[in-house]
Amino acid sequence: MKGKKILLGITGSIAAYKAASLTRLFIKAGAEVQVLMTPSAAKFITPLTLSTLSKNPVHTSVIDESSWNNHVEMGLWADAMVVAPTTATTLSKMANGICDNVIVATYLSARCPVFFAPAMDLDMWKHPATLGNLAKLQSYGNHLIPVGHGELASGLVGAGRMAEPEDIVAFVSKHLTKDNTKLAAKHVVITAGPTFEALDPVRFIGNHSSGKMGICIAEEAAERGAKVSLILGPSKLSTNHPNVETIRIQSAQEMYEATVERYATADATVMAAAVADYRPKVVSTEKIKKKDGEMAIELERTKDIAAEVGKQKRSDQINIGFALETQNEMKNAQKKLIKKNFDFIVLNSLNDKGAGFKHDTNKITIVDRDNNIQEFELKSKQAVAADILDKIETYF
Repeated sequence: MKGKKILLGITGSIAAYKAASLTRLFIKAGAEVQVLMTPSAAKFITPLTLSTLSKNPVHTSVIDESSWNNHVEMGLWADAMVVAPTTATTLSKMANGICDNVIVATYLSARCPVFFAPAMDLDMWKHPATLGNLAKLQSYGNHLIPVGHGELASGLVGAGRMAEPEDIVAFVSKHLTKDNTKLAAKHVVITAGPTFEALDPVRFIGNHSSGKMGICIAEEAAERGAKVSLILGPSKLSTNHPNVETIRIQSAQEMYEATVERYATADATVMAAAVADYRPKVVSTEKIKKKDGEMAIELERTKDIAAEVGKQKRSDQINIGFALETQNEMKNAQKKLIKKNFDFIVLNSLNDKGAGFKHDTNKITIVDRDNNIQEFELKSKQAVAADILDKIETYF
């Protein structure tokens, strides 16, 4: 980021308070920052604060009392424009070219990469209008910085939190400094989320996987130019990235069929899903009624997706596995690496705080076939996805 020129647009969200930290982190990384604000953003954090931190005047209007602020010139000046937070209103204005503030005016004049970090409540984030605006804005070549999942200002818990400042800086820095050619035109197949194995029309056997880690990997691969097939089990999460084809499935058998169908054309396959090892041998066509005494369910093995594609693997294909362990972590991961014919395996442990299912963070260790071991600190799942893609790129 050293010497990079960053335009930071701040809009009227409670997440605007994070702009102070974001400005400082960009400057600490060696960038020069100019801040643009909507009038409503100034109600959450003062222009004086951001002017002091950026060491540049803050622009809140195309025209102020003393001068005309040249949005065209600012758009040409920047190496990157970052709008964080991006409210639902600003998202709509950017997507549809509604130019009534200094941020949108500058965005429409910018010739640099544009990044946007949405911040809004759960229902707003999931609304079809928002999803349509997201897709439209990305179709123009702009870069979505994925939202976080957690407690929102309304008190609800879910998707819609603005990414943390550290993750925003890492995301922008990675894009501005990375070589985007290694995954260009590569086909990456990713499995993610849980599988649900039906017991009857009402009940199922499943697990706590949310699919978040696999979705982050899919979005990171797409950002690096890959064509991504995301085979996603039952999950409330989704991605709107235009380079990601999402195939929704329910059971392990459906995931097996979808993966095998696409594997022949895959350059890399990442098996991040938490696939059920067993399913009920008999599925009742009617809801099973409660009776006195115990109930026994006979289970049978599901097809081993990783083992099957491992048998089909060509020398020009890369297979990556995941191992979520609770005991003998390294030994079990290394055994799985060889048995399933992986090129490398991503190990995480439920014994590590902040790792595993449902968290926004993860702590991983990567082990390859040459027994090279890379241990990583606890990071956001977006940052973990970048580490995994960095490793994948070394094989190309």
